[in-house]
Amino acid sequence: MKYYIVIPSYNEEALIGLTLQSLISQTVLPSKIVVVNDNSTDRTADVVLAFAKNNPYISLVNKSSENIHLPGSKVIQAFEKGFETLDDNYDLIVKIDADLIFPSNYFETIIKHFQSDERIGMVGGFCYIEKNGEWILENLTDKDHIRGALKAYRKETFKQIGGLKPAMGWDTVDELLCKFYNWKVVTDESLHVKHLKPTGASYNKAARYKQGEAFYSLGYGFIITAISSLKLAMRKGRPLLFIDYMMGFLKAKSSGKPLFVTAEQAKFFRNYRWKKMKEKLF
Repeated sequence: MKYYIVIPSYNEEALIGLTLQSLISQTVLPSKIVVVNDNSTDRTADVVLAFAKNNPYISLVNKSSENIHLPGSKVIQAFEKGFETLDDNYDLIVKIDADLIFPSNYFETIIKHFQSDERIGMVGGFCYIEKNGEWILENLTDKDHIRGALKAYRKETFKQIGGLKPAMGWDTVDELLCKFYNWKVVTDESLHVKHLKPTGASYNKAARYKQGEAFYSLGYGFIITAISSLKLAMRKGRPLLFIDYMMGFLKAKSSGKPLFVTAEQAKFFRNYRWKKMKEKLF
């Protein structure tokens, strides 16, 4: 199976070389890697071009945007810029962050999962962060969720879900839409990926409100949003984030912001979330 990788990057001079080295060391190599240099002010582009010189399947795309880090919108707009440069001759499309180190068998294993069942639409491993000299699971989500840092999609699935939404919550709506269209989402606990920068390290106050806004945009409703917000705030070890998340939800609701999805899809998402919560309780 041919796979293409798109890597949005902003000021990743110190880390993207480690990511690219782990990609060119894969037991099954990608057919194309596109790195999108999203208005970096450091030497990110130089590092990428140095790799591209000896690895012709690596290319660089430069993009101009604001330096404000708004999770979701900025990174997916950069992804789209890179994706537009690719042809349609692939089986899998992969979106990864520019601060990851993959084990050498990562994509060989990912491909085997896709080959095992034609209804598998998404596959991913798990992010690990360094803490006190040890690499531990970055435990921000349930183990049936693929982190936004390392998403691999079957081409047919990617097209049916309409690509990626340029807003925070994109990496939840993609999986929920997969389930809506009866695709399977697979996570592999044997695949440990080193995440060199913890998620949310550069989020500002406005960005924190975006999480609640994302819950609203998914059609979760007040109660599911409150439960999800509390759970996420506690997992991050910052209980007061719950207030930011709920403020974001209420602001989006009062402004009449449109949902990411149709009413039918939003209803499916709510039912799915309630089902998962009941499974954990009983």
